[in-house]
Amino acid sequence: MPNAAKLIAALGLAALGWIVSDMIRALVPFSVDFGWFNYVNAAIGVLVGWLFLGPRVGQGITSAINNGITSAIVMVILGLLSQGVNEMVRLSFARRYDTPFEAIAAIFEISLDYGMILLDMQVILTLLGGGIVAALVAEALGRRWS
Repeated sequence: MPNAAKLIAALGLAALGWIVSDMIRALVPFSVDFGWFNYVNAAIGVLVGWLFLGPRVGQGITSAINNGITSAIVMVILGLLSQGVNEMVRLSFARRYDTPFEAIAAIFEISLDYGMILLDMQVILTLLGGGIVAALVAEALGRRWS
């Protein structure tokens, strides 16, 4: 698939990552320092759009809808894992873990805890709808530019 479709998919999912990150900020207590949260999630959106959604453009509208939903799910999984790794590293510098295996297991526990925040219906609908819209726009523009 042409790079233009990959670029549109990457930009669409980056925007989706940024929007959902802002929605998540509103669901978390005020004492949390988010740091690079939005930027990391937007970068994950770029990667998923370029490497996952972009190459699948050009297979039709039904496939675009399925790929958009799948891309949103992949973004969530990668986002949860990256934030879990970030928190594990922070806690490991505070000497919270005794062994490396305990630290690695904590990544998944922390990711599951963060995933519970995402069970808000507005966040879920935004992720699914945004993934579908990004895929449909990439599909339409991919047809036009190929």
